Amino acid sequence: MAGAREIRSKIKSVANTRKVTRALEMVSASKIRRAQDLMRASRPYALHMREVIAHIAQANTDYRHPALQEREVRRVCYMIVSTDRGLCGGLNANLFRKILADIHTWQQKGVGVEVIAIGQKAAQFFRRVKVDMVASVTHLGDRPRLEKLIGVIKVVDDAFMQGRVDRVYLCYNDFVNTMSQRPCLDILIPVPAAARQIGETKANGIHPGRDATRIERQSSWDYLYEPDAETVIRHLLERYVESLVYQATLENLASEHAARMVAMKAASDNATKAIDTLTLIYNKARQAAITQEISEIVGGAAAVG
Repeated sequence: MAGAREIRSKIKSVANTRKVTRALEMVSASKIRRAQDLMRASRPYALHMREVIAHIAQANTDYRHPALQEREVRRVCYMIVSTDRGLCGGLNANLFRKILADIHTWQQKGVGVEVIAIGQKAAQFFRRVKVDMVASVTHLGDRPRLEKLIGVIKVVDDAFMQGRVDRVYLCYNDFVNTMSQRPCLDILIPVPAAARQIGETKANGIHPGRDATRIERQSSWDYLYEPDAETVIRHLLERYVESLVYQATLENLASEHAARMVAMKAASDNATKAIDTLTLIYNKARQAAITQEISEIVGGAAAVG
């Protein structure tokens, strides 16, 4: 019965694993509603900020902020939002695969690349990739706070304003529904390139809920700014970047809980199937051992008789 003992040990091990996966599934199921509420509450503000900035980019003001003008791309920066924990299926892997393909495309053109990681998984992964990691922030928790993101946002803003970076991508998992999360690489700045990308993705039906305001000056017009254009536009662009980065963390958080819930349910179901299979094998092995013992007893009795 040595084989039977090994099978019993495997059954017990798989059963213990199933307890863990079921616990993780229930934890994510309890947290996903709160994450979705945070994400949906923040979406209108982020979308409206995008619309306001797109309209300001169409105005013909004397002050031209660098983020409102496109320039030759010599170096790009990727702000990558990932999870702090694993066991969420291919959520991070799918995003990283898409980012690496885009990075390779830029590198083939001779463009420099740098990375800012938001989340422990991105920080761990891109330390092993041949790109410059200029900043990182981890352990945002289940209720991300904008204060924790200010540092990396400041790094991006300074790099773009000083001309060290010519384009910034915001990379995250867009929450579609509980069963579907889409890896996204959105242009954050400059604004004209971002607006053009939104128009293209909306036309393709990828982001139907986003504003697709086109950056076209058909006539010369401007807003009235108080106290002055530079102060107002600088302030609005800071809020614009903060709102989109914060929204990306909330989208990714909701995607994380949904992906983990689905992955852990699949793991629990597979563990149940494995236990059923091992139980059948154990019963067959036990029956074979009993049959062999009976045969030996009958054979011995016949030999004695």
